[in-house]
Amino acid sequence: MKTSDVDLLIIPGWQNSGPDHWQTRWERSLKTARRVHQADWEAPRCEDWVERIVEAAATAERPVVFIAHSLGNLAVAHAAHRVGSNVVGAFLVAPSDWEIDDLIPNVRLDFVPIPMRQLPFPSVVIASTTDPYCTLDRARAFAAAWGSTLIEAEDAGHINTESGHGPWPDGLLRLGWFLKQLG
Repeated sequence: MKTSDVDLLIIPGWQNSGPDHWQTRWERSLKTARRVHQADWEAPRCEDWVERIVEAAATAERPVVFIAHSLGNLAVAHAAHRVGSNVVGAFLVAPSDWEIDDLIPNVRLDFVPIPMRQLPFPSVVIASTTDPYCTLDRARAFAAAWGSTLIEAEDAGHINTESGHGPWPDGLLRLGWFLKQLG
């Protein structure tokens, strides 16, 4: 598959992805990419996010591939068994572990417990050895539970703008590889 064969649904994490974030850049440069907008990026409710994801997948014109970052990964895991069979894959980057007490001080989200069952579509998890929001061991556990291929990114932080991953060309290559695996 190529990017033109699928609808790429971009699922940002808590507080959305800013203008220099790789997700925003991909949304601007990939013709079939569109962001799943949430009503509240600052105080997200899991059920609201899941509903938006389910609606976006249902209105897609082509097979769907999710491109999620951080909390967006957990939203995809919660939505996975409610989306249709037109979802053919998920590209899951830098999952965040909101089961950690005070992951972000004074921020509580209702995305826990984190679903730990196999996703009904192929997926890949890209996790950093130095992510402050998720240990590599925990990312391995997510990937194993979700039936995902795990790709370890050395010393990449949270794979966001702050960690130097604005354009993230390596990620785009990995997305191309993943799409090729899908057919």
